[in-house]
Amino acid sequence: MSALRKWFVSGLLVIVPVAITIGVLQWLIGLLDRTLLILPEAWQPDRLIGVHIPGFGVLLTLAIVLAAGAAASNFAGKKLVHWGDRLVSRIPVVRSIYSSVKQVSDTLFSETGNAFRTAVLVQWPRTDVWTIGFVTGTPGGDVANYLVGEYLSVYVPTTPNPTGGYFVMLRKSDCVELKMSVDEALKYVISMGVVAPRLN
Repeated sequence: MSALRKWFVSGLLVIVPVAITIGVLQWLIGLLDRTLLILPEAWQPDRLIGVHIPGFGVLLTLAIVLAAGAAASNFAGKKLVHWGDRLVSRIPVVRSIYSSVKQVSDTLFSETGNAFRTAVLVQWPRTDVWTIGFVTGTPGGDVANYLVGEYLSVYVPTTPNPTGGYFVMLRKSDCVELKMSVDEALKYVISMGVVAPRLN
């Protein structure tokens, strides 16, 4: 019985990571395939080819993103994007949503952005309870007028889904900068502390 139990556990250790990885990839590919619903029906891959090919939407999405990036990188493309931004900024309701999303995306994806560049150890949600957070910048606007001293804007993710979390403003002196990359810290959070980063 001990041998069977050992084989069963060993089998789980092999199969579970593979199964979960395949499941996540299938979900991601399906999600990207569904994002192509924004295309006109006549341009849908299934309609053009006549048969559904899983993952074709991923390639098409990648091609569209690369083409948009190439177009927006030249002088004429930058002017066109700037003109589009100004046009959208004049539409009520839409401008507030678009400007907020654009600011976040510019911060996250641009090469000069500083979001999620540093992992810190913070006491959350109360003293003597520690968790990992990510510095997203410093408090700005009217908020900064009410904070005495040096503060950091920190995103504290939830486990095991880091897309949900809390935005908090903490004293810089209360944040301990960690000597680990953001990727390592995210992996540590997602694994609920099981996958500990290696010490340098």
